[in-house]
Amino acid sequence: MAVALSVFALMTSELLPVGLLTPIGAGLGVSNGAAGQMLTVPGLVAAVAAPVLTVTAARVDRRVLLAALAALLAVANLVCAAAPHFAVLLAARLAIGVCVGGFWAVAGGLAVRLVPAEHVPRATAIVFGGVSAASVAGVPAGTLIGDLGGWRAAFAAVGLLGLAAFAGLLLLVPPLPSQGGLSFRELPLLLRRNPGVRTGVLVTFLLINGQFAAYTFVRPVLSERAGVDDALIGALLMAYGVAGIVGNFVAGSRAASHPRGTLLSLSTGIAAVTALLALHGTGPVTASVLLVVWGLAYGGVSVTLQTWMLKSAPDASEAATSLFVAAFNVSIALGALIGGVTADGIAITGVLWVAVALTLLAAATVGGHRRPL
Repeated sequence: MAVALSVFALMTSELLPVGLLTPIGAGLGVSNGAAGQMLTVPGLVAAVAAPVLTVTAARVDRRVLLAALAALLAVANLVCAAAPHFAVLLAARLAIGVCVGGFWAVAGGLAVRLVPAEHVPRATAIVFGGVSAASVAGVPAGTLIGDLGGWRAAFAAVGLLGLAAFAGLLLLVPPLPSQGGLSFRELPLLLRRNPGVRTGVLVTFLLINGQFAAYTFVRPVLSERAGVDDALIGALLMAYGVAGIVGNFVAGSRAASHPRGTLLSLSTGIAAVTALLALHGTGPVTASVLLVVWGLAYGGVSVTLQTWMLKSAPDASEAATSLFVAAFNVSIALGALIGGVTADGIAITGVLWVAVALTLLAAATVGGHRRPL
């Protein structure tokens, strides 16, 4: 639970700008597309930090490493809260990227060291429940705090959450000594020699790119296309997150025995719902229903992809997880970048069609993988 709380704090920090994109942009004098780079910057840094920290800190006790990253997360969010210019905020988001990449690369496969083997699927779902809980409680609560007290108050609140995560890790997680060194050479070797890992990385790249090309701009999609009142967006994001928590645990239990079928269902589900949102989501009611279904589908993605990677490389869990986290976070960054270019250069509806195309490609890649896991 301490690790899940930390993941919740991390993902709330990374995704907080989704619910505050418009007010942050207005407050610091940048466009929605430029403000979307608050996701691009930490995503790119996290993609690098995941393998780099996995290798360079391979001999550090895992509890010490995770606690240090949680402390850095708290400080970075407090700097965001006080940032006088957009450039300062982006610089602080660099540190958040380091925290996200390093923490997730270690914590993603930590269940195998914390619980007996028969409880690993459930424990993994609990840890990744922090991702969905960030959507259901973190981002909506941050949006609500931002609407009531300003976006700076939202960043300050997440900074305090990071301090709570830091304390929880030190007090509740047992010592986790290093299990040996890991070299940079092992990462590309694992990618080259393991077809399951290769497929997992490619599917992660396509699926998460598509997700964040659209989801980064969900607030302007809801307000500009569907006519949803700004005061209701926080509640709708909370409904999205509730559905995501349900999807996380449903998919987590199913992915343990059927990772391919589960991932195929989730990919096609996101493609279908974003297509329907682009075609028919012009009213508040329809858009709200589709958003909840979207949350249900996406809620199971993280735990299913992590399960895929662990089943593909059971004897190299941290190496496989670091590759997964790198692909996941570079895809958040690129997805936000692609969405920003599309939103500013074409139309806000275009981000939904980008999501449709990329998630269908992800589904096709999963369908083409015939090797057993």
